[in-house]
Amino acid sequence: MADITDKIPQNTEGRFYVDSTCIDCDQCRSTAPEFFKRDDDEATSYVWRQPVTEDEINLCIEAMEGCPSESIGG
Repeated sequence: MADITDKIPQNTEGRFYVDSTCIDCDQCRSTAPEFFKRDDDEATSYVWRQPVTEDEINLCIEAMEGCPSESIGG
């Protein structure tokens, strides 16, 4: 389970975030590329834009639920 006290600083403020346990598997970026990006220097994903609409929120929830390392919180 993602830990909000361990979220990486690249995340934009809001409900969804990625913590430091990210294994850079690309699952979230594949599922919701409009909201997750890769930090090439740190080899991790982060939330670069927060969802607004119900459909966008559901897409981020899908990414969160599919995260193999449970690194996405929301």
